[in-house]
Amino acid sequence: MNVPVACQYRIEVSASPERIPQIRRILAAHLKYWGLDAHVMPVCSAVDELVGNVVDHVEGDKTCVVELRWTGRHLGASVSDRDRTLPRLHTSSPSRGGLSRVARLSDSWGTCATEEGKVIWFSRRVKEPQRVLSGPQVPQPPVREFKPLPLESVPAERFDAPVLHVHAVR
Repeated sequence: MNVPVACQYRIEVSASPERIPQIRRILAAHLKYWGLDAHVMPVCSAVDELVGNVVDHVEGDKTCVVELRWTGRHLGASVSDRDRTLPRLHTSSPSRGGLSRVARLSDSWGTCATEEGKVIWFSRRVKEPQRVLSGPQVPQPPVREFKPLPLESVPAERFDAPVLHVHAVR
């Protein structure tokens, strides 16, 4: 079954402890933009756990894709990576973190093996249906991780160029 996605955000990053707060800020901005302020803390906390699991448990390539989907009634999030080992719920104590914490912060969750590795997803219901921002109905390719050039590789005359300011949309 192919359900059209009303709002979707997807980013591909190399998971590391330093990236977790950056991913959190990006997801929080999207959730706020979509009018889902009440879901920022639980969604970001659950994604923190899933990206943290990539950092702690994936050997080798720690590239992962973090995705948010908002339909107007359900909010879904997922983290996929290239490790084929499916995680297991080792404890039912959310205070210990891991999948038990994801389970506590969501209405449903699961794991799925893929050709490239696995995906761990969770969803949250929104009590009242809300207006969904119009946007592309076709999933967009993931945004590649931004890696700035080292300063020594930028010619000195480039520092005299005009400065570009980027502002977040509220």
